[in-house]
This record gives sequence, structure tokens and C-alpha cells, in this order.
Amino acid sequence: MRAAIGRRSFGYYGLAASLLASLLVGPQHLPAQGITSVLLVVNDASRLSRDIGQYYATRRGVPPMNICHIRTAETEEVDRAQYDREIASPIATCLTRNRLTEQILYIVTTGGVPLKISGRVGGPEALNGEFASVDSELTLLYSDLKQRKAHPIGGPLINPFFGKREAKFTHPEFPMYLVTRLQAYDLEGVKAIIDRSMHPANQGKFVIDLKSPEPQEGDSWLRQAANLLPKDRVIFDDSEKVIYDQTGVIGYAGWGSNDTNRHRRFLGFHWLPGAIAMEFVSSNGRTFKKPPDNWTIGPWSKKEFWFEGAPQTLSADYLLEGATAATGHVYEPYLALTPHPEYLLPAYYSGRNLAESYYLSIRGLSWQNIVIGDPLCSLGPPGR
Repeated sequence: MRAAIGRRSFGYYGLAASLLASLLVGPQHLPAQGITSVLLVVNDASRLSRDIGQYYATRRGVPPMNICHIRTAETEEVDRAQYDREIASPIATCLTRNRLTEQILYIVTTGGVPLKISGRVGGPEALNGEFASVDSELTLLYSDLKQRKAHPIGGPLINPFFGKREAKFTHPEFPMYLVTRLQAYDLEGVKAIIDRSMHPANQGKFVIDLKSPEPQEGDSWLRQAANLLPKDRVIFDDSEKVIYDQTGVIGYAGWGSNDTNRHRRFLGFHWLPGAIAMEFVSSNGRTFKKPPDNWTIGPWSKKEFWFEGAPQTLSADYLLEGATAATGHVYEPYLALTPHPEYLLPAYYSGRNLAESYYLSIRGLSWQNIVIGDPLCSLGPPGR
């Protein structure tokens, strides 16, 4: 995980003072939005996508006009032209034809919809590269429709919702869609995360695991997150030891396989319904292909630990173990552009829904991030 930060239109360098000030303000519970604010995207060419769409639509009661049918490749990666032609364009048509452009706040993609977009690699640090996740590109479909022109695709763009702890997510104040993905290793795994999202409760522990007792970026965000949550709801460790085998977990934030002291593929947690996970790992969203049961994480220097191009932890493993949601990256995001736990965890604890909590914590759009889970999942206010 590299610590660089994007250049293009990325004006967050002056945010230090306001960020610190906002951390002193407790998050305010804001009511969650309903199912009429959700657009469900189904790839009719994929049996998996159709089955996930049907299950979610039935469980959540998605209105038929809020289901968008597209037809595209079942591959995890597509090129930019195919994304524009077979994904972005038909979804835009669904929104405009059904007069849903303003009403829809959340777009839900399904397994079987492509995961990532290939493209030109940028400069020495790839910060102006044109590759991205499908979901992160779709966040900007709202602004594209309103401005009647496509956004620039080189490098990350500012997320206008980042850090807006007290704001209600609405249009046109925030000119974007919050895009999440219903996907796991298989259909049964997706059904499980949908079922768990239906009955969460605001209880359990937030496990926050620093990589090192020495001050460093990333660990400072984890420490801030711990300070913004009730002490009796936090399991916190700032030593080099990895936290394993916890029960009653409702949230996790840490370094995943970027903590060189972690040697287990699974943390061994018992996750509660509604539990979320995030980690500072560059390629944890690289695939939803299931590794062999005997695969585990390891160092980059040893090819025997590589699976689908990397030896790093996989977001889908947290879902397999029992989490309800996780975030990931399809390509290298750089540390500053990973989710910030000091926004994510307090927002989710306060009662924000899953989609809003994650996107409050992500600085860039048109980038490498994915959010896996039901956008409407919410713990409800503290004390529920």
C-alpha cells in the first residue's frame, strides 16, 4: 500500500484543520433512505446476476421500475468502450426513461456485472491512469447526466460527500450516486449477506487493529476512529500483535495482509448481522473468484502465495466468514484514497446506512474503490 495521493482536481491538502475540527463533533443520527431510492442493476447475460437481482428484489421489495436490465460480458474486467456502451449508457437510459435521475440515490450492482475497467496506465505513480472500478465510475453518472457531458477519466476526482458527517445525502446537493455491489464467492454467499443486512442491531464490538505502536499515517486514522466510538464498544490494539478470534464483532478496521505480523487468511471472528469490514490493502477487491481452500496470504516475494495476481487478503473472505459488508480495491488506490475509518465507523455506529457510511469515508471517485453490501443496511441509532 503506497502513501501517495492523487493530483487531478484533488484539493484536500488544505483540509487538515477542518478535518481535525470535524472529528471533535459527534456524529448525528440521520434517517436512512428507503427502497424507492435504490436502482438495482441486473446483467441479463449472467445467470448469477439474474438470481441475485431476483432475490434482492423480493427480499427488499424493489419496485419493478427500479430494476435496470443491461446486457454485457460476464467477465470481471472490460475496456472503457465496452463500459460506456454496455453499462453506463443503458443505466443512464433506465434513469432518464423512468424519470428516476433525482429520485435514485443508490445504485446496486450485482455479481455478474463487470467489476473493473482496464485502461491506460498513468505516470510513474499511475495517479492519472484511466483504469477504475465499474462501481466508482457509476457514482459520477448523476453529474454526467445533469451536465450532459462525461467526466474526465484520468485519476481520481473529488468525492463531494467525503467527511460530511452532519449532512443528509440528497440531490442535487451531492451530485453523485452511492454505488454498492451485491457479490460474494457464489449465490449462496450473496443471499447470506442480504439476509444478514435485513436484521442488524446496534450492538457488538468494533475491532480496531493498528499495525505498529510507532506513529504513521493510517494508524493515526485508526486511533481517531477508536477515540470517536464509545470505549465499551471498542477492542483496540496498537501493538504489533494481530487481533484474532473475537466474538460479537460489528465492525473491523485494520491493515489486513499489509500487517506483516498477520499470517492467517481468516481472522477467526464471529461476526454479528450488519457487521462491516475495511482494511488498508491495495488489491483486496481484485477478484471474486474463490481461492482454493488451502490458499493463504503471504509475502510478495513468494509466488506460491499469489492468487489472481497478488498474495494479499481478499474482501470476499470477510463475507465468507460472516461479515455483512466490506470494502475493497480493484487496483492500487494509494493509502489516502482508501476508506478512512475515522469517518466510516462513527457514521455507521450513529445509524447512517451502509452506503452513506462508506462513501463518507472515501476521498476519491472514478477510482479503484468498491463497496460490497446492501446500501440500506443500518444499525439504527445507538441504544436500539
